[in-house]
Amino acid sequence: MKRHLLEAADLDRDDATLVLDTAAQIDQALAGREVKKLPTLRGRTVVNLFYEDSTRTRISFELAAKRLSADVINFSAKGSSVSKGESLKDTALTLEAMGADGVVVRHSASGAPHRLAHWVRGSVVNAGDGTHEHPTQALLDAYTIRQRLGRLDGVRVTIVGDVLHSRVARSNVGLLHTLGAQVTLVAPPTLLPVGVGSWPAEVGYDLDAALPKSDVVMMLRVQAERMNASFFPSAREYSRRYGLDARRMAALPDEAIVMHPGPMNRGMEIAAEVADSVRSTIVEQVANGVSTRMAVLYLLLGGSPQ
Repeated sequence: MKRHLLEAADLDRDDATLVLDTAAQIDQALAGREVKKLPTLRGRTVVNLFYEDSTRTRISFELAAKRLSADVINFSAKGSSVSKGESLKDTALTLEAMGADGVVVRHSASGAPHRLAHWVRGSVVNAGDGTHEHPTQALLDAYTIRQRLGRLDGVRVTIVGDVLHSRVARSNVGLLHTLGAQVTLVAPPTLLPVGVGSWPAEVGYDLDAALPKSDVVMMLRVQAERMNASFFPSAREYSRRYGLDARRMAALPDEAIVMHPGPMNRGMEIAAEVADSVRSTIVEQVANGVSTRMAVLYLLLGGSPQ
């Protein structure tokens, strides 16, 4: 693997498979242990550098590093010198002086992790940058699909909703294509980015037509906080055309699964009965996020297997 994980394109098929296989080995190693800890990164320091609010990703990375016995520093922009105007570069140089071996960064500016990678000697992991990428989310999603369906090659994945503002969609399209899946994007035309035709995915606008041909349906959160214009007539109209309810779920093939990166807008892009159904992998995705991120940190920071 490369020294940093900044985007899905940093992983070729062998690298991505190595991460998924390592996550599976970690799951197996921890399954029989009363204390869910491995000594592999003892003596290493991981900094969680979060400039954007996060629940799942921040806690997941913190838990992953702690389960590998690393020392963890949690840095939140609120209550730090950032609120006094300190730049990302100066914060990075401070972390460098403290001897950080790995920096996990989430930032509202697309490209911030790439800049950070030039300023620190340790490994940088992108935990989400603006509307750009979120590579570890794509890895945990791929891991969940493989765990549920037993394969990734040839799996038909339909990603639905606010693709325009979704870093999860960008990373998933790239990684799933690398791993041999067939990806289709379904969204209103206003919520598709410019240049989407160059992505390794088919594009459609009719959710009902796509569902019977899907092994996986991944619903995306409508990111109202990133919208400064009207991208669809109303929440009710969006839900009517692009929301996944029980009726639509019934159109899926028997073994198909439903995914969502969270947090969910229940009743908008996904109905409560779908989110809580046996087809839903949403809780599994959260659990798999820890083992997948453990695998990423382990491989990047060069721990020795125990």
